[in-house]
Order: sequence, then structure tokens, then C-alpha cells
Amino acid sequence: GSEMCIRDRREIIVERKLITAVKKRGGICPKWVCPGCDGMPDRMVLLPNGKIGFVEVKAPGEKPRALQLARHRMLRKLGFLVFVLDDPQQIGGILDAVQSA
Repeated sequence: GSEMCIRDRREIIVERKLITAVKKRGGICPKWVCPGCDGMPDRMVLLPNGKIGFVEVKAPGEKPRALQLARHRMLRKLGFLVFVLDDPQQIGGILDAVQSA
């Protein structure tokens, strides 16, 4: 219902701020669409010098689903950085971590 719409809008606002911040650092932040592979993070953060991270974008206060957490563990086991972003204040720290990886 309408609550879902509000949550979606809040998530979109956080996501747009992430995309803008990545662009400011000279990178791109494509949506990661993974057919047949539910639960993968929403966005790839691709920064200069071959730096990559994955970001699950949530509305403020929302938590990842169990399947999403399992995918995050799988990616981390492979050596990738995976972040859950639900507050625009976290964006700088996330991008710093990707850049310094």
C-alpha cells in the first residue's frame, strides 16, 4: 500500500545520493541486475584504479533480507567489499573504504 511507496521513495533518495557521490569521485554506480540470482546487492561502486564495491541500498532503518545477507557473505568470502547503506551519512565512509581497498 501507501507505506511501501513511502519506503521506496526514501530508498530512492539514499540511492541517488550514492550515485551522485560516486560520480563526484570520478566513478560510476550502475544498478546490478542479476537475472536468476535474487538477493544480490543493488549497486556496484566502480571507482578509478580498478576499485570495486557492492552496495545494498535500504530505506532508513530497513534491514537486508536473509537471502541478501547470504549473498553478502558469499561475495565477502570471495574478497569483495559489500556494504548496506540506509543513511546518506554512511556514503563518504563507504566510498573511502572502496578507494583505499
